[in-house]
Amino acid sequence: MPNVLNLVFCGTPQFAVPTLERLVADGHSVPLVVTQPDRPRGRGMEVAVSPVKEAATRLGIEVLQPAAIKNNAEFRERLAAIAPDAIIVVGYGRIIPHWMIDLPRLGNLNLHGSLLPKYRGAAPIQWAIANGESVTGVTTMRIDAGLDTGDILLQREIPIAAEDTAETLGPKLASIGAELMVETLRGLESETIHSIPQDDARATLAPILTKEDGRMDFSRGAQELFNRLRGFQPWPGAFTDFKGKMLRVHRAKPAPVPFNLTRGEIGVEGTRLFAGCAKSNDDATALELFEVQLEGKRRMTAQEFINGYRPKSGDRLGQ
Repeated sequence: MPNVLNLVFCGTPQFAVPTLERLVADGHSVPLVVTQPDRPRGRGMEVAVSPVKEAATRLGIEVLQPAAIKNNAEFRERLAAIAPDAIIVVGYGRIIPHWMIDLPRLGNLNLHGSLLPKYRGAAPIQWAIANGESVTGVTTMRIDAGLDTGDILLQREIPIAAEDTAETLGPKLASIGAELMVETLRGLESETIHSIPQDDARATLAPILTKEDGRMDFSRGAQELFNRLRGFQPWPGAFTDFKGKMLRVHRAKPAPVPFNLTRGEIGVEGTRLFAGCAKSNDDATALELFEVQLEGKRRMTAQEFINGYRPKSGDRLGQ
């Protein structure tokens, strides 16, 4: 039976939930969970709690949701009273202040959804797919004052499947990461893990996504646009304009076409719908669009879109 550690858990998204559950299942004491404040979400702007808060409530763990932590004396006193062996941080969404870094004897341990130093930042899973990576993984590290720059403790690598999206890859990484965090704690306690400084020269960034990241730029190749569509699920997705209205592309794939299309030019062949892209190293210079959604309308197949809105070869997207 591993030593029981006294832990504080800081996290917010669904990606963090398996780690919290695994720490509890492994027998560790988690007297406190810290997560972001409840916020209004969705079209109705109803107040929603974070997935981590839902999990903590189900597990019977006290939850704190401070609006700020850096200069929060009450929060600092609460953590000091717990005297945690380690603070576990998974997608919490706030910069960890120095006083918090210095508090536990094992440090603040972070689970990050990439093979650091690649894809430092808020959206590592999304950008790894969007950039066409074939392999990614998870890293446990000790948090320092930088942005995902702390010393590496353990890593696990997995392939990115050709059809993976951020929605399908995220749960895989979360599950592997939960096991890796438990293994990391055991290794730190037994002193069998030796931290490794990151090579900053190999670092790449994965900045927080903006809506404009989802805008389809047909000067990119078909494979690149397909990768971005997969990576930016569920938000910001992939979208363009058709006759002055936003057109969301929900499903598409690079495909050869029997006729030449310029960038952004529509090609219609029977019930099939294509969009011209830049020429690239792959053979496909177009995307075949399988499922789209015109602004204010429901999602529809390419055939339904062709029948309902009569796009013609030579019409253009992005205008």
